[in-house]
Amino acid sequence: MSEPTETQVALSAPRSFPTDFVWGTATAAYQIEGAAREGGRGPSIWDTFSHTPGRTQNGDTGDVACDHYHRWAEDVEHLVRLGVGAYRLSISWPRVQPGGRGPLNTEGVDFYRRLLDSLRERGIRPWVTLYHWDLPQELEDAGGWANRDTALAFADYARHMARELGDRVEVWTTLNEPFCSSYLGYASMIHAPGRTEPEAALAAVHHLNLAHGLAVRAIREEIPGAQTSVTLNLHLIRAADPSSPADADAVRQIDALANRAFTGPMLDGAYPEDLLADTAHVSDWSFVHEGDLEVIRQPLSVLGVNYYFTTLVRKLVDGGTPERADGHRSGDVSPWVGADDVEFPARSGPLTEMGWNIEPSGMTELLVDLHRRYPDLPLAVTENGAAFADEVTVDPAGRRRVHDDRRVRYLRDHIDAAGAAIDAGADVRAYFAWSLMDNFEWSYGYTKRFGIIRVDYATGERTWKDSAHWYARLASTGLLPDATDVEPLGV
Repeated sequence: MSEPTETQVALSAPRSFPTDFVWGTATAAYQIEGAAREGGRGPSIWDTFSHTPGRTQNGDTGDVACDHYHRWAEDVEHLVRLGVGAYRLSISWPRVQPGGRGPLNTEGVDFYRRLLDSLRERGIRPWVTLYHWDLPQELEDAGGWANRDTALAFADYARHMARELGDRVEVWTTLNEPFCSSYLGYASMIHAPGRTEPEAALAAVHHLNLAHGLAVRAIREEIPGAQTSVTLNLHLIRAADPSSPADADAVRQIDALANRAFTGPMLDGAYPEDLLADTAHVSDWSFVHEGDLEVIRQPLSVLGVNYYFTTLVRKLVDGGTPERADGHRSGDVSPWVGADDVEFPARSGPLTEMGWNIEPSGMTELLVDLHRRYPDLPLAVTENGAAFADEVTVDPAGRRRVHDDRRVRYLRDHIDAAGAAIDAGADVRAYFAWSLMDNFEWSYGYTKRFGIIRVDYATGERTWKDSAHWYARLASTGLLPDATDVEPLGV
């Protein structure tokens, strides 16, 4: 038998990542904390939305969720066992400032102080998101993100958090997925606050962008040298017919709405002209004031990228109702403002429980393209994961196990795709698995499980899935394990 060649050895070796690469997991306040009416917390738009009949599956709410507010110390221990170097969490704005303006709620701020101190003491760097969709209801009552004053209130909130928590936070992220906050919340009623006002959705796009710029500026005024970021769910968009000029135009149109509406002002200092033209029949964009674009375009330390699936589009040429398998829970009104002639065909095989197609190569393509366009901006995969139906079993040793082999393969293939982007030159610094634990999945309630740790919602009990054991092995070595390498470390 001949000796293996150098090429064969290289192909069989596990993928390795840089020694300073950051491995983490992510959560969001409303999805895990519970304690909705405790500790001085005020109501958010998601409290109102989830308590409105018909808005969430089974009428589920985040009132208790994973009870992280009471079990946070236990959850920190899970992070320690996982061996991750960072934890991406969000602050509940109505927990620390119940009405979105005015004095802080000391009890709420102290909750985050304790949590952040515990993380840092255990060697876990906190990446803190200031806004993960839970707008204080009082601000929504005054117009919400369609109202310019909300951006100003957000800047004040960001300044308060920088003053109160500044020495405890590794990276400050202003917003999570402003695409969802604006279009899904104000155009299609899929998300809170559940409005169907296309012009308000476009105003929300701008005011979220403005809030981001104001917040970065406020944080850096309080903490010179602070690391700042924003997290975008940038869409990797493909034409249903690559040879069709009409479908190519559909790609351009959706790219403008989903991606360049945010990267344009944040990273390039301007809204795309085609976006303004495509939506001119909806709004004249007079909510953009002189000087806004200069405020929005702030230097960033890292760009957060959330990736789950790719988006397929085609131009609707015969009229009728467009197909909308766009990855978002369908509502009566489309979130795609000004794009009524674009449809989103259903995808074929393999899909997650969310109906999202599984295409790891899309992550490579997205990260490499971002690096090509913004070569000096480091990138982090701030969310990536999959919902699958899980089942708890008991192994011969009496241990509770969840054999989530599809999730393990999903994570492995997508992390490998991130590694391929690094090989291609992309400056990718971190990867955060979504999610640390099963949680309240917005309008889907508790019907979809993304966690690498299972939560029994009746008892709050946490059970490590095979994906958690697999991820702990990755975090401890920096080497991409085989998808079958799921035994607990030390066993």
